Amino acid sequence: MRCGRCSSVPWTEPDETCYWLVGQAATLWLRIKLRNYERSMKVQMEEKKNILTYEGLKKYEDELHELKVVKRQEVAQKIKEAREQGDLSENAEYDAAKDEQRDIEARIEELEKILKNAEVVVEDEVDLDKINIGCKVRILDLEYNEELEYKIVGSTEANSLKGKISNESPVGKALIGAKIDDVVNVETQVGVLQYKVLEIQRSSN
Repeated sequence: MRCGRCSSVPWTEPDETCYWLVGQAATLWLRIKLRNYERSMKVQMEEKKNILTYEGLKKYEDELHELKVVKRQEVAQKIKEAREQGDLSENAEYDAAKDEQRDIEARIEELEKILKNAEVVVEDEVDLDKINIGCKVRILDLEYNEELEYKIVGSTEANSLKGKISNESPVGKALIGAKIDDVVNVETQVGVLQYKVLEIQRSSN
């Protein structure tokens, strides 16, 4: 079937080469889109500030120093000793040491990114009139009449087992800006939870 304008040009069925070229073009387009997306996400992650307390900053700096100065040397020695055993194809010690080395380097890279974009909260300057990052708060769960105590930190430092909740978590987000005697509502999958603010302190206290 031919259109009127192209009636002088004989129409032929596309061959396998045409389909292959179309497929290659589509694949290239998808790769470019994916690469641009990954670059965009990387820029966003690098630009995002990691809010840290001084305690958190010191913890990450100490960990980074330990990994670079001590752990790197230790794992390098393990790899050297494993190589001296001969055949590496079935050397479990060598494989384990290389895995440990990859983990160490990955953690070093992660810590360097955290510290590069760190924004440190000076806890002694935190306004105690309202809840903010760097505060230690005592709240009352109105449903269970249970008192809870949390330290509000940035998402990088959050550790619920140690009572450190992120300012980006549902509870943390609801508490930010609240004052003593305020009741805040926290929306969860099981319903709305209510907490009353009883006390606001500096986390260093």
